Amino acid sequence: MEMQNPPSSGPISSSSRDPRRWFTLAIVQCAALMGVLDGSIVNIGAPSIQRQLHASFAEAQLVIAGYTLAYAVFLVTGGRLGDLYGRKRVFLLGVGSFTFFSAFCSLAATAWLLVAFRIAQGAGAALMTPQVISFLQVSFDPDERPIAFGSYAAIIGLAAVLGQVFGGFLLQANLFNLGWRSLFLVNLPTGMVILFAALPLLREMRVPEVRSLDYGGVVLLALSLFLFVLPLVLSSRTGWQPWAVICLVLSVPCLIAFFLYERRRAKRGNMPLVSFALFRQRRFSAGLLSSVLAALLNGAVTFLFPFYLQTMLSLTPLQSGFVFLAGSASFILASSLGPVVHRRLAERGLLVAVLLVILSYLLTLLSAQVFVPLWGVAPLLGAQIVSGLGMGLLSAPLMNKTLEGAAHATIGSASGIYTTASWLAAALGVALVGLLLSTLTASSGEPLRAFVLSLLVLALLSFGLLFPIRTLVKLSSTQAEKATEHIHEE
Repeated sequence: MEMQNPPSSGPISSSSRDPRRWFTLAIVQCAALMGVLDGSIVNIGAPSIQRQLHASFAEAQLVIAGYTLAYAVFLVTGGRLGDLYGRKRVFLLGVGSFTFFSAFCSLAATAWLLVAFRIAQGAGAALMTPQVISFLQVSFDPDERPIAFGSYAAIIGLAAVLGQVFGGFLLQANLFNLGWRSLFLVNLPTGMVILFAALPLLREMRVPEVRSLDYGGVVLLALSLFLFVLPLVLSSRTGWQPWAVICLVLSVPCLIAFFLYERRRAKRGNMPLVSFALFRQRRFSAGLLSSVLAALLNGAVTFLFPFYLQTMLSLTPLQSGFVFLAGSASFILASSLGPVVHRRLAERGLLVAVLLVILSYLLTLLSAQVFVPLWGVAPLLGAQIVSGLGMGLLSAPLMNKTLEGAAHATIGSASGIYTTASWLAAALGVALVGLLLSTLTASSGEPLRAFVLSLLVLALLSFGLLFPIRTLVKLSSTQAEKATEHIHEE
């Protein structure tokens, strides 16, 4: 059954709302939880995997990087496949393949088999994730979307926290002497429940206008992203090698070739993999730029913080984890309460969220430079709480506002682009701040000074968030005024 979604900007009567939309929300959130949890839960099991499979350090890193690489490379394609073949169908395929290869990961006898299964698992996640966002966008009307996206953001935040905690519990418990294999086996019951619930409860949604997949675009984009992502995910752990620089350089002409190919395909009247009409929408461009900058800064500070806490303050990994936990808890709280806050503040809510994010960087900088020597880690906890509040109030409404103007025919592609760009920005932030930190440390010989200067750069860059956010707020306010005038005229 095909389902056309109503226009995203227009009001929807209660009688036309999908009565199963809250079941849809619960199902896709469970899938999102499973995907994010698996991305972080395996990190804690890497030493056990390396030891029991007699793997080298590089092979153990590829177990983690392989999943991340496949996920990043195929997200846009996964979104477009949902537009073409139906979002329910591709969602089921993604969940099914993710669950299937989770089982194979648990059975892997060698490190390279595990790497291969992890790559396949990441590809399954790339099929699944864009459909989750598309379902939220097309199943809920504008007045309910803040609740849907807010709860989605809270689930993502919860999964990031649970990954380390739950993974540590499973390894410690060592149920049935399974060791690290239990990290993958936990996906089996969750995946099966999602599949059995999704079959009767999810509605099929597809776009009749999209008749064929842009295979040339898929190959060129996959090659471009592979060359760009591979050095980012590996060099952050092993340092920058000549091959990594070569890959980054080669990704540029490949990406240019992709854009030229897509533009020529669009001129011929064929449906491209990435619709350039999306980027001509000022709302989408402003929202995407805001998301990219926020993700880049967040990825950078997330990389810097453990280095500072454990190397310079001599905290244990558990103690530094509790510092991060303060930010994660406030993120979940802010994401949950976000719909209420934004309803009261209206369009000003995004500006308040950005100001909190900027304030958190300034507080972190001041804490490292002034407050920590006086009062210990308490000021850092406060900065983390402010950061969590800001990001929790920003993430969900920013995604909602950015995708709100996307047409039904491009919502899958838009979801894939948004998620891919945010992830790439976070990975790039880690790479750039790592390079900056190492350069400053080498030149000054003082790690603390290098850390403070790196934080100063991030704090200054965070002010740049105000410009695209102000544009997005202005465009949203103008559209809201037009919608109100239209209602009054009727």
